[in-house]
Amino acid sequence: MKTLTVKIPDKLDLKLTAVAARRRESKSALIREALGHIVKSSETITPHSCLDLAKDLIGSVEGLSDLPNNKRHLKGYGR
Repeated sequence: MKTLTVKIPDKLDLKLTAVAARRRESKSALIREALGHIVKSSETITPHSCLDLAKDLIGSVEGLSDLPNNKRHLKGYGR
């Protein structure tokens, strides 16, 4: 398990301490639970494929339609 150091305001720490005592859990357990809920419900953190990130660009550039299939386009490539 990784260790993460976080600075929080004094008032938030007092509330966190009270909730932890009421629930008989550690402050670390409460913070892990809260972060888990945030990450689970957040769509902005969802990983995307390259295709998902560039799908609005696909077909937006005009060019040779047979580029990947026509070997004459590769003549002289790399020289």
